[in-house]
Amino acid sequence: MTREDHQESREWFRNWFGEEYLALYPHRDEKEAARAVRLFVDSLMPAEGLVLDLACGAGRHAHELSAAGVRAIGLDLSAVLLREARRVDGNLPLVRADMRGLPFADSAFAGLTSFFTSFGYFGTLEEDRTVIGHIRRVLAPGGVFMLDFFNAARVRDQLVAHDVQWVGNQRVTQTREILGDMVVKQIVIEPGEPDAPARTFEERVRLYGPDELNALLREHGLVAEHRFGDYGGGVFTAQSERLILAGSAA
Repeated sequence: MTREDHQESREWFRNWFGEEYLALYPHRDEKEAARAVRLFVDSLMPAEGLVLDLACGAGRHAHELSAAGVRAIGLDLSAVLLREARRVDGNLPLVRADMRGLPFADSAFAGLTSFFTSFGYFGTLEEDRTVIGHIRRVLAPGGVFMLDFFNAARVRDQLVAHDVQWVGNQRVTQTREILGDMVVKQIVIEPGEPDAPARTFEERVRLYGPDELNALLREHGLVAEHRFGDYGGGVFTAQSERLILAGSAA
């Protein structure tokens, strides 16, 4: 692997979260987003102040936060996804930035959400620590947070190594494997047009267990007071699909 290839692999998210991503995951809809936001509102809703939706993507959660009466701001690195977010809700304040360097003042937010496994993307643990440090920095003392992650143990136990699906006239092949502490997915999209080249993308997410993630939060002064296993507020168990940590800044 060349140095350029290695860098591209580490920064895979710069290439993947675009038009192909939007086409591949149409099932990630407003109904699911509404349930996640309702959990945040019911368990943590700040009385007043701004809430940052970190890695807001196409804006479905930020839109639902706004609909629930929350003064929400969305942040994402993908220009394509932010353009879609603006199409969905032209009134949403949106910022394009890297979460490793949040462009906001200290204590700017009363709350922060990170939905649908939008953490653990980076090549080093130190980069993840930097993100958590920025989350704590931009949260006011007593500000609330919700970090929605997958259940790493379930991912390990139930990993689907290979599948093929059709999205329109495109054949999408996905292969998955565990490499150290990362789950790695290769996505190959074969267009239906004759002689059109296949496109290959990658996802890499670090497999944080609940205690590891909780320790990382505590290290930066974020106290997880709730540990949910689904968007309905169910208790987290070894079989839960999600790991949702929610609490406040010390």
